[in-house]
Amino acid sequence: MRIRIALSFSLITVAALIASPARDPGLLLYFQRAQDLQSITAFHATIMRVRRFSTDGDYALQIDFEATERPLIEFSATAVRADWRPFGALAADVTNPSEEPINFSMEVEDAAGAITKARTQLELGPHESGSYALPLNSPSPREMGMRGEPLIPGFYLMAEDHNSVDIAHITKFRIFLVKPAGPHRLIVDSVRLVAGVTYGKIVDAFGQFALAKWPGKLATTVDFASQRRKEEAELKAHPTLPGRDEYGGWASGPQLEATGYFRTAQRDGKWWLVTPNGHLFFSFGIDAINTSEGSTVVEGREYMFKWLPAPGDALSSHYGSSHYDSPVGLEIKLAQGRTFNFYAANLARKYGRNWKQRWKSITLARLPAWGFNTIGNWSDPQLYDARRVPYTAALHVYGDFAEIHSGSDYWKPMADPFDPAFAEAVDRAARKSAQHLDDPWCIGYFVDNELSWGTMADERGRSGLALGTLSLRAGSPAKRAFVDQLRHRYATIQDLNSAWGSHISDWQTLLDKPFQLEGDFNQAIREDMHAFVRELARRYFRTVREALKKYDPNHLYLGSRFWFYTLESAEACAEFCDVVSFNIYEPTVEHDRWSFLANLGKPAIVGEFHMGAVDRGMFHPGLVKTPNQFSRAALFLAYARSVVDNPVLVGCHYFKYNDQPLTGRPGDGENYSIGFTAVVDGLYPEMIRAAKIVGREMYQRRSR
Repeated sequence: MRIRIALSFSLITVAALIASPARDPGLLLYFQRAQDLQSITAFHATIMRVRRFSTDGDYALQIDFEATERPLIEFSATAVRADWRPFGALAADVTNPSEEPINFSMEVEDAAGAITKARTQLELGPHESGSYALPLNSPSPREMGMRGEPLIPGFYLMAEDHNSVDIAHITKFRIFLVKPAGPHRLIVDSVRLVAGVTYGKIVDAFGQFALAKWPGKLATTVDFASQRRKEEAELKAHPTLPGRDEYGGWASGPQLEATGYFRTAQRDGKWWLVTPNGHLFFSFGIDAINTSEGSTVVEGREYMFKWLPAPGDALSSHYGSSHYDSPVGLEIKLAQGRTFNFYAANLARKYGRNWKQRWKSITLARLPAWGFNTIGNWSDPQLYDARRVPYTAALHVYGDFAEIHSGSDYWKPMADPFDPAFAEAVDRAARKSAQHLDDPWCIGYFVDNELSWGTMADERGRSGLALGTLSLRAGSPAKRAFVDQLRHRYATIQDLNSAWGSHISDWQTLLDKPFQLEGDFNQAIREDMHAFVRELARRYFRTVREALKKYDPNHLYLGSRFWFYTLESAEACAEFCDVVSFNIYEPTVEHDRWSFLANLGKPAIVGEFHMGAVDRGMFHPGLVKTPNQFSRAALFLAYARSVVDNPVLVGCHYFKYNDQPLTGRPGDGENYSIGFTAVVDGLYPEMIRAAKIVGREMYQRRSR
């Protein structure tokens, strides 16, 4: 299912943004004169001037691209302006006048041939318009400690490759398409130079972007009181959705056996969770409901902040420190050091001395009023203790055990479940589950998160853990287990060599030395790789299940929240877990794409999903981007409905409750605009309205 998103910029809005030639020192081409086209060369495209809004004397550039590898138009900078100092970005107003979506990109070239370009293509839907800017020579945001760079107010920022160009000697700039499926048309106007990205004093005293305005931006501390009163009145008037039992289950639906704890059941071909009192339950939740994830590193970046509390200031208690390492390959700089938590500071400003308790109370009131019935992963345990909203508990296995590289080791390598030290670490982690043993509000446990299982992208990705194990030495418990498995299948090393096309001298050599498989895999290699990956996954999930059920037999084992996964690991999870969990960051959960879930024989749950937009002062839209809050809410609704409509899925949990810090969270620098609440504890009303729709309709919709 493809979701079309409508940009908030209308043609009239775009026209209003265009400055007149006489007052815009950065203007390059306004297309009001026929000779403006003389500086443009078209390659597999045709150009012409067209009137805008059917008015005299107001023209734009129409480009008709052919369906070829890279159709483009090239502007001669030397003909209009070669020296682009002191500007920092190339901008243009772009419209898609057609009925089909179009992807376009831009690039700039200097006299020495250096090129900087948009790293990703920008998508314009049918009849969508917007003002776009390509920054020039700005540092990579990762160098500055964050994922998304500061906005240029008034523009959609084109993600750039951050290659340096000599802005004193620019020769060309281009607008192009990449492998279009068919002919496409774009309307381009007001090509101009504008101020670029800046990092100086970009954060105000509330942790908001200081250089722009938007609906809901907090201006003064006085605004906290009115914000609070308005929401309290709304929650009092509409405290919860009708037709729900105390756990948020379907009170007016079928009555099943009440076991006193959450369980799973299959009814009329659809999987469900069941509340302790026997009502059908679809887990609709939010992750990371806490106050601790509002911290951002300020050490070494003090120049970014217009205000930080001085020593002795009451809000200086929200300073902290971070020692997180960046995930493999991210290379986030300034990821550690002294931090400040703007979110917690704003809660103290808003709610006063007892701010944490008041935050807890209003959060527990918000969830059922918004349609949610689950407190998801990474949330504050104090919320569990209230016994007002069901929750999922999180356990993590840490210890000094062996590890295996799968080639998809984003957070860390995979634990070696054949290592006895792993079983000991699992037992230590599982002991913590005893604290929830008798709590009917606990749905169950997610154990670990987004482990390095490998991928289904290709055969080497699918066999990543097996290949990683073969690259180890005899000291690896997994390596010993793999060699033992091969010895059970092949009577002699010659039989293995014949099957694999290898030249291994003996079993001991295979065990002792790292071994690399080259070339394509034949059928025997594929079968052996898959068999080992399956057995490794079975060992992991069996070990965790046995320990978990030893300490808490009452609650569900909800899996490990797959992001990277293989079919073998998913099937092993289904063998030992009560529910299989996936973090699915896609526009919707398309039934065909996830059809294999129906063959697992267990229900599944979405542990994380989100969508974001940067139209209200944030810098990065997250893993699933939309152009504005209206589109974001529409996509949220479509996603949730795709989960409700899937007979295998028993819930979805949105990541996350609050926006990430504007300048990035410690460690990985994520600064995604993905919350239901902003840094000032303000609300995103479009998202709340969409959530209420889901909450109101989900039981009837799923049961039809």
